[in-house]
Amino acid sequence: MSGYVRVIDLLLRLRRSLIGPYPMLRGQGFCEKPLSGPLVGFARPQSVGHSVFRLNTGLSHTRFTDRVGVFIIAVVSVIMAAPYATRADSPKGQPPGMVWIPGGVFTMGSPDSDALSYEVEKPAHQVKVDGFWMDETEVTNAQFAAFIKATGYITYAERKPKWEELKRQLPPGTPKPPDEVLQAGSLVFAPPNHAVPLDDINAWWSWVIGADWRHPEGPSSNIRGRENHPVVHVCWEDAAAFSRWAGKRLPKEAEWEFAARGGLKSATFTWGNQPFSEAKPQANIWQGDFPHRNSKADGFARTAPVKSYPPNGYGLYDMAGNVWEWCGDWWRVDLYRQRAGQAAPVVNPVGPSRYFDPRSPHELQRVTRGGSFLCHDCYCAAYRPAGRRGTAYDTGLSHTGFRCVKKAKKGNTD
Repeated sequence: MSGYVRVIDLLLRLRRSLIGPYPMLRGQGFCEKPLSGPLVGFARPQSVGHSVFRLNTGLSHTRFTDRVGVFIIAVVSVIMAAPYATRADSPKGQPPGMVWIPGGVFTMGSPDSDALSYEVEKPAHQVKVDGFWMDETEVTNAQFAAFIKATGYITYAERKPKWEELKRQLPPGTPKPPDEVLQAGSLVFAPPNHAVPLDDINAWWSWVIGADWRHPEGPSSNIRGRENHPVVHVCWEDAAAFSRWAGKRLPKEAEWEFAARGGLKSATFTWGNQPFSEAKPQANIWQGDFPHRNSKADGFARTAPVKSYPPNGYGLYDMAGNVWEWCGDWWRVDLYRQRAGQAAPVVNPVGPSRYFDPRSPHELQRVTRGGSFLCHDCYCAAYRPAGRRGTAYDTGLSHTGFRCVKKAKKGNTD
């Protein structure tokens, strides 16, 4: 690997951002079960450290149903959600587009009995959170466009990378790459046309110059007709800026998981313990053979419009799949193990004071939750409420968005 290719590999920080804490068995493009055992979630796949993308010597390559059944499920879900919306402890003055999450004590994380779980989700422990308002959907392209129009904000993906900022997250002595490589862009899902080993993310991710929230697949694409899809290619800083403008904030990791569970006690999925249904999908995740063949049985190859699937018990949409969602917390790979000795329940945890993950010591990562349209049990089962990972705070991706929360005003309750 040439020196510059390795530099860009480091710059993109795709190594951990995309694989997250979910190392898989080496495969030949066929789904295989995740590894199990005490080191899963703490050991890197062998392929990590290889180039995220391939440059030729001239650097010409860029950096990188049943509808009735679904309707019935939706109606039942809304009916189930109704008691939560009319609880006596719901505050007055419901903000537009938000639902009240009542708060309470819950089991955060995954039990050892969950076959889809990873070590970063363990041990399961008791947590208490206070009530809060949460956006019923992920922030959409239309909502984000209103923010941009009002503020003139420019997202990270639209800015030319600054070497002085980048090198702070790289090993000392890393040489500066050519200026033609340091161009504004973002990471785009680019599925191969054939089966590929599942331990090499280079096969389905590309850095595309000119890709951003307005141009999700690159400069020749646009969001016309996708105004009600979740905004993507927004990094943590972009999401935090929107939240401040809206008078809200990003959810804490504990708040996010409590809300995702929708009042269900220790259920595996946001909709309960029933497995994902290919015939009547409960969420927008991958259908077919990952990553090369998407059957699109649900009608969506990538993101879906918000509210395309039934809400959970609190009336929240897409808490499983569609796009990953930023949380306010720093990522710490051993956070749950640190909490193991604390008195239960842990009350209103604010997350760790700093980032920690020995697999990527120079990166600064924030928590992302919920999984995305790329989740498939053979590779990433993080569309469960307990699923969690860290993502570089300044990295935009075609499967990452966010939603916001807001605390009730003091004394403004029934």
